[in-house]
Amino acid sequence: MPKTSQRIILLLILLPSFLLGFGERAYPQGEGKTSVQLTIKGKKIRVEVARTEEEKSQGLMFRDKLGPNEGMLFIYEREDFLSFWMKNTPLPLSIAFLDQRGKIVDIQDMEPFNLRTHTSARPALYALEMNKGWFKKNGVKVGEKVQMPPSLIK
Repeated sequence: MPKTSQRIILLLILLPSFLLGFGERAYPQGEGKTSVQLTIKGKKIRVEVARTEEEKSQGLMFRDKLGPNEGMLFIYEREDFLSFWMKNTPLPLSIAFLDQRGKIVDIQDMEPFNLRTHTSARPALYALEMNKGWFKKNGVKVGEKVQMPPSLIK
């Protein structure tokens, strides 16, 4: 077989692996994202911050793990009824919706890959996604306040 044909065959064999990162996910976990510390009822958590439309659209999709005290904080321009779904999200999550003062106005559980829309019960400026059951496990309820760095408060 001529060398050119061998190179083409090798390229066709290796190209899919290269495009998918040699077995790794095509979507890296949290690389390049801004991460901050929040406090709820004295419990410190580390969250990635999603501010841009692209970051919010991506959210935690395609992630297969999240640390026990890690999550994602979504920040919006104005208070409104916020809606989330679990498209392409294999992790079971709980979501807390927060008003402009950081007070939790609603908490909901969400199932992996479910396309059901979860809309906040009241207008919210922030949404905080954590592993499913995190809020209940830590005794966090509607009405609790999330302490945020001043840079995140509007």
